[in-house]
Amino acid sequence: MLNISHNKVSEFLDLNQYKSGKATQHTNQHNLFRRVLLISLILVIIILFLPWTQNVTSKGLVTTLKPNQRPQTLQSPIPGRIDQWFVQEGDFVKQGDTILKISEVKSEYFDDQLTERTGDQIKAKSASVDAYRSKVQALKNQYAALQQEQQLKLEQARNKYLQSKLKVESDSIDLEAAKIKANIAETQLQRTISLQEQGLKAVKDVEEYRNKLQEANAKYVSQENKWLASKNEVINANLNISTISATYGDKLSKAQSDLYSAESSALDTEAQVSKLENSLANYEKRNSLLYITAPQDGYINKAIISGIGETFKEGEPLVGIMPANYELAVEMWVRPIDLPLIHKGEHVQVQFEGWPAIVFSGWPNVSYGTYGAEIVAIENFAGKNGMYRVLITRDPNYGPWPEALRVGSGAQTITLLEDVPIWFEIWRQINSFPPNFYVPDDEDSSKKSENKK
Repeated sequence: MLNISHNKVSEFLDLNQYKSGKATQHTNQHNLFRRVLLISLILVIIILFLPWTQNVTSKGLVTTLKPNQRPQTLQSPIPGRIDQWFVQEGDFVKQGDTILKISEVKSEYFDDQLTERTGDQIKAKSASVDAYRSKVQALKNQYAALQQEQQLKLEQARNKYLQSKLKVESDSIDLEAAKIKANIAETQLQRTISLQEQGLKAVKDVEEYRNKLQEANAKYVSQENKWLASKNEVINANLNISTISATYGDKLSKAQSDLYSAESSALDTEAQVSKLENSLANYEKRNSLLYITAPQDGYINKAIISGIGETFKEGEPLVGIMPANYELAVEMWVRPIDLPLIHKGEHVQVQFEGWPAIVFSGWPNVSYGTYGAEIVAIENFAGKNGMYRVLITRDPNYGPWPEALRVGSGAQTITLLEDVPIWFEIWRQINSFPPNFYVPDDEDSSKKSENKK
């Protein structure tokens, strides 16, 4: 008791008769308390100098390492209406398996024989192209024949022109001879008249030579007419050459115009054939899009548009699928102040939701229920929440992750940093200082080698 009363119990009762009374009579309790305090102080001092691993903790979600392994939705690139489902939610599908069938909702694609009719149009247009090509070849032959005929006609006209020129020269010589004969006949007539006046020649001789003069003048006039006619033939021959050149030039121009028109029509028809072939390929591709198939092996998650007869627009999600083969990873979010402490290849401890764990963040070696991971990617820009996304995957030097783990599960990550004493960590936490900035050994050595270079 506290012995503050004047009526002491010890005067009426012997407390040593009881065990509790004997226990209270010890005089060494103060020494025991001092020993406990001393031992506790020593233990606290020892604990303060124990190593503590600095760390950055964050929350994350289980995802996949590669983008093509993550859950996805299937869309149709064309608008349509759902006709038939071939699977149900939870079914496993292989790559290429048909999931659902849709039908057209646009009136220009309602014709079931659209591809066949387009093929018939292509055949008809192709035949038209062949016909135009034949016409082009015929016009080319006609053009070549006209050119050859023009050359022959021109050569014939030039020969006739040369003949006319030679005939003019011949007629001019004959004309000159006739002129000389007429002059001789006139001279003979004058001489005969003179001799007749002298009585040396008879009147009959004068009349005879006058007749010869008339004949010579007639031959001269006739030869002059021939010469003028020959000159006229030269002019006509030269004009004929010009006429042939003009006539066949017009014919060749018309043939060439027809040839170009036929080639233009052939090219235009070929363009129409190419356009029809493009349309046919589009129609065939569009027909193949009426069946939505699985892009890879996976499980059907949810039918987003499920009713038979429901219509949808192009690009609208129809069904969700989860790939069957995937490699798990965890995406965690790091504050900007902690981002300089994160490096690729660093070790991270992960605690998954649903798996019990006893975690000592500063002593990862004594933690239970956590799994090893390493950093594989760090984003270079912050997300909408103002934090940076870091992707981690299983560390091959540690045990495997749980088999029942699924994409979308929650996770708690602990990124291990530098080892410091506990007293330093307490002092840092009290002053709200960030963890020590450091560079991993491999990066530090690479920077030193670059500086040497």
